[in-house]
Amino acid sequence: MSEPVNPVETLRRWEEFGAVWRVIARPGDGVTISLCRCDGGEEVQRITSSDPALISWLAGRTSSEPSP
Repeated sequence: MSEPVNPVETLRRWEEFGAVWRVIARPGDGVTISLCRCDGGEEVQRITSSDPALISWLAGRTSSEPSP
């Protein structure tokens, strides 16, 4: 049996490896995040979660990309 995936740790690892994540929806009390290749291009995976720790960690952020 595998350990449950922690979405915050997943996003942190994604950033550490230079890849990009983007919030693509905030339905109700949840969030859907697109995980994209390191060049910011093609979507590789999506995370959909209503984990309060994830919502708090995002704190309104919409992407791992730096603000202009």
